[in-house]
Amino acid sequence: MQYDYLVVGAGLFGAVFAHEMKRKGRNVLVIDKRRHVAGNIYTRSVMDIQVHEYGAHIFHTSDRKIWEYVNGFAEFNHYINSPIAYYKGEVYNLPFNMNTFHKMWGVVTPEEAREKIASQIGTLHGGEPKNLEEQALRLVGTDVYEKLVKGYTEKQWGRDCRDLPAFIIRRLPLRFTYDNNYFNDRYQGIPVGGYTAMVERMLEGIEVRTGISYREFATEREGADGVTVVDAAGNTYRKVVYTGMLDEYFDHKLGYLEYRSLRFETEEFPDCDNYQGNAVVNYTEREIPYTRIIEHKHFEFGTQKGTVITREYPAEWHEGDEPYYPLNDERNDALFVRYQELAKTRPHVIFGGRLGQYRYYDMDKVIGAALEAAAAQP
Repeated sequence: MQYDYLVVGAGLFGAVFAHEMKRKGRNVLVIDKRRHVAGNIYTRSVMDIQVHEYGAHIFHTSDRKIWEYVNGFAEFNHYINSPIAYYKGEVYNLPFNMNTFHKMWGVVTPEEAREKIASQIGTLHGGEPKNLEEQALRLVGTDVYEKLVKGYTEKQWGRDCRDLPAFIIRRLPLRFTYDNNYFNDRYQGIPVGGYTAMVERMLEGIEVRTGISYREFATEREGADGVTVVDAAGNTYRKVVYTGMLDEYFDHKLGYLEYRSLRFETEEFPDCDNYQGNAVVNYTEREIPYTRIIEHKHFEFGTQKGTVITREYPAEWHEGDEPYYPLNDERNDALFVRYQELAKTRPHVIFGGRLGQYRYYDMDKVIGAALEAAAAQP
């Protein structure tokens, strides 16, 4: 049998692309090395609570077409992302806003807050920031940096802020309103019943095989007419949509692209109905090893008996670990450009998603990129 597309990865990019090609009448097969679909947005039911297995995912967008698109596969609730930060017994609202500044300094008006921040920035020496610490201090001043930026950032990247390049933090938004909504986007929410059900609807009527990697499943054979992709059963594939790590596809022949990884520690509390009172609590002091605790039931305003929490620990990425965040520094971006040039020699492969494009994309941007890639296909 000849398929039009082999989609490698049943995450958001792969699922959207596969759905669109099926809608065009194309023959599509989807594989994923994990034992489930939905990639990093996978959710599973525990005590009737939808648990975000790979960290919190809140859908948000200002693109009405993308919002209408996802609502074709799921009903979204009205969840608004309003995380809080814990620092040595003190609790602050995020993002940095007037509630944050009032708790930190007792200021009431935006003018007072601006003056306080400006007075702290004004004590710093001039010149080009040499590292992330200097850059952050010049953006938000000493108090916000020390309590809410420094420890969290050092845990996230596994390095002292003075050892991180300044360009990692280009801006730190300061909002001079009493508004705890983390996102500015017009549309926001979480699919009722979880993301897995949403992705499963995208993949309805499409053949999906899980628990197998691309290299295990298919072979690329070079011939006079180009590359033929064939599986063990003799089925061939006209094109491959590859959403895995770009450098892994090429067997790291130019070197390894670097990532940050995450480790999740999930705990169930059958006899506790409310563990922390908020869906997301960031822990910004360096001495606490995890960056945040997620209490999943609050994403859907849950009233179930019991609760489930997940602690999130940043980690160095090693081969074989799950890659979560591309390390987009100068060295890695330069290497990625070289891999992009190499990718041009594989016209039968479409590289997509966070790993295939080596960029951190929000979910709406992943969907937009998948729709654009699908529209470009005959």
